[in-house]
Amino acid sequence: MNSSEPKEQGEPAEQGVRDDAGPRPEDEPGSGVVTAFGRQLKLLRGRAGLERPEFGKRVGYAGQSVASFEQGRRIPPPRFIDRADEVLDAGGVLKALKEEVGRAQYPAFFRDAARLETEAVELFLYAVQAIPGLLQTEEYMRALLAMRRPLLDEDTIEMRVAARSARQEIFSRWPAPLISFVIEEHVLRRPFGGKPVLRGVLEHALLIGQKRNVEIQVMPTDREDNAGVDGPFTLITRKGSEQVAYLEVQGRSILLSEREEVRSVAARYGIIRSQALTPRESLGFIEKLLGEV
Repeated sequence: MNSSEPKEQGEPAEQGVRDDAGPRPEDEPGSGVVTAFGRQLKLLRGRAGLERPEFGKRVGYAGQSVASFEQGRRIPPPRFIDRADEVLDAGGVLKALKEEVGRAQYPAFFRDAARLETEAVELFLYAVQAIPGLLQTEEYMRALLAMRRPLLDEDTIEMRVAARSARQEIFSRWPAPLISFVIEEHVLRRPFGGKPVLRGVLEHALLIGQKRNVEIQVMPTDREDNAGVDGPFTLITRKGSEQVAYLEVQGRSILLSEREEVRSVAARYGIIRSQALTPRESLGFIEKLLGEV
């Protein structure tokens, strides 16, 4: 548990129970699905006639952690939700909220894109600032997040690292989605976090790039023609749905769904891919970069 987490009156820490109340939601306390979950949890606990300390013992968490979940101040982990549903005989009511509660760990501007990403059958990304989150190592993630201004606290950094790492489960899904990255050369050369961190993320990208459903392409800096001058974007296609485009800058995001707008972005991506190195050339290029780091 965070040392600054206030304890409920009359609820000393219990022996043998978890005292890690989970990360704070990205929303302000008192709003969103985390608060709705907390209210439902408190209602079901009251219906079962359990005080927080007793309920906490049964689910394996401290009473003050339960209080944090009920008040929407912390995000309950999946294991807590599963156990609470069983102990309170909730019939799946709490488990049904697990996926939405989990999304609360993302910044608000990214949640819609995160949801679409989990359902994608095709995912195309053009990166100009940093190696895409789906290809990052945890060390690289922490380096980027530590550079944010205003500064992020350690809890928030760890929460976002966990959330970003969890997104990489997309590479283990079946049927496997088709995933394409085009990354600007200068992005692959920038030593965020130091050269050992850069080396680690380049090695990781090489491993991912060898998957049959993944293509990584490098856009060389010396290209005189580059259709990506308008900036980064992501194209997402879900089964049975129209393609959408996701744009993000300075903590703001836009999801484009209007067919002509998305068609224009998709056409641009096709041109960008044709101007970049081929996937085979790109993996060779990254291997060469590794030898220079």
